[in-house]
Amino acid sequence: MNKITAFCMIALVFCAGTAFANKSSVVISAPESAPKGSAVTITLTVSHNGNNWFHFTDWVYVKVNGAEVQRWTFTRDTRPESEVFTRQVTVTVDGPLSIEAESDCNVHGSAGVVKATIAPK
Repeated sequence: MNKITAFCMIALVFCAGTAFANKSSVVISAPESAPKGSAVTITLTVSHNGNNWFHFTDWVYVKVNGAEVQRWTFTRDTRPESEVFTRQVTVTVDGPLSIEAESDCNVHGSAGVVKATIAPK
């Protein structure tokens, strides 16, 4: 009976850590407009409760005008540095820019694609 109790307690502690977990989500920070020909920095803020060795954000990408410009892939050994982290890319404004970003939890999935635009001045 003691082994069963110990197992249940360990399982409860493990499950409690992931009980507050959620889908991985992204917020895009970028200027609404910028001079044509200028370089702008796009910042992605990724949020995911419960990043640990078993359960973590496993990828993040950003697309500009439908083309993937950057992807970050994470593993159990190379997890993101915290539950909320940022990544940046710099792009040149050569016309209207349509930005899409998404992140994914290896257990719960993605909160979905988020979008932003940058208009040339």
